[in-house]
Amino acid sequence: MSNEIAILGAGMHPWGKWGHNFVQYGVAAAREALADAGVPWQDVKFVSGGATVRCGYPGYVAGATFAQALGWQGAEVNTSYAACASGSQALAAARNKILAGECDVALVVGADTTPKGFLAPAGGYRPEDPDWVRFYLGVTNPTYFGLYARRRMDVYGDTLEDFAAVKVKNSAIGSKNPRARYRKSFTAEEVAASAMVADPLRLMDICATSDGGAALIVSSLEYAEKIGKGDAPRVAAISTTTPTFASCVVEMPDMATDSAAAAGVEAHAFRSTLPLKAYEEAGIGPEDVDLAEVYDLSTALELDWIEDLRLAPRGEAAALLRAGDTAIGGKIPVNVSGGLACFGEAVPAQALAQVCELTWQLRGEAGDRQVKDAKVGITANQGLFGHGSSVIIKR
Repeated sequence: MSNEIAILGAGMHPWGKWGHNFVQYGVAAAREALADAGVPWQDVKFVSGGATVRCGYPGYVAGATFAQALGWQGAEVNTSYAACASGSQALAAARNKILAGECDVALVVGADTTPKGFLAPAGGYRPEDPDWVRFYLGVTNPTYFGLYARRRMDVYGDTLEDFAAVKVKNSAIGSKNPRARYRKSFTAEEVAASAMVADPLRLMDICATSDGGAALIVSSLEYAEKIGKGDAPRVAAISTTTPTFASCVVEMPDMATDSAAAAGVEAHAFRSTLPLKAYEEAGIGPEDVDLAEVYDLSTALELDWIEDLRLAPRGEAAALLRAGDTAIGGKIPVNVSGGLACFGEAVPAQALAQVCELTWQLRGEAGDRQVKDAKVGITANQGLFGHGSSVIIKR
């Protein structure tokens, strides 16, 4: 039995700081996905929403919120929360429902309205909560990004110019994406002149927070064939594995790594384990991948993800970048949407936005951002507390 499902439609509300209710973004994305799929809303029997924790109770029960906003019609609902991997978890729930034979068509949707500045934890005094503790100590997300960047510089010899080159590449691509928030091309000099945020990273090295929404219409392969879309891109794998003890890299919101030496075990890097299950499930390897959409919270982190996905040997992602191989026309284009550098974080939507981009790419509908002959794409995303995801789309 195949574990694949078809992607019939994709839709997004453009990213920005619109100041509206998150439901508006999700409904707009859902309606675009329905129209793209050519599927009537009444055919959707499962609505899987990515939760947002910043928009009150409707965000906690996002699946039902979106189903009601689109018009109650009896569909079952689900809401998933896994921080920045929420969209992938919602997609996994929809896939499981379809593969179990409990529905033919599902809507997967995520949307967010974010505050300006840091995505801070909920208020109150909670010293038992590591996410609260790190903010209490002043350890915000960019602190981790700076540590990861400094590690690349110390271990692999990456330079500030390499990090700036990631921003230059992504902004050039994102300037061609009508759904991106930031549609301006930046130069390396402009990156270097931006304010220092978390040494060695500057403002232009770090993504913003944004409002936005993304949605997918997915179905069984049989339903896709029935409506004449048997050649639609397919979800070939979804990995949501958790870390393995012991961790050798400090991951948000932790303040230290595990003591592998004391335990007498080999240490592992969590992010690098995520694609392994995806590759195994899809029956392919990194050599089969044509493009990747990765979680570029910072410029340096994009280089880490390239290696975590095994698209380059450890420590050689910067060389791939310098050769132009991660740009459109290169050997393995990365973040041809423009990435979070051009979108910013809309937490429950961003993993779905990555799949939307791969869907359009594999259908040959990405316009000036099109990767020639793209057949296989992979995503990478990470949430807090051991959440993460990697999704493989193929056609």
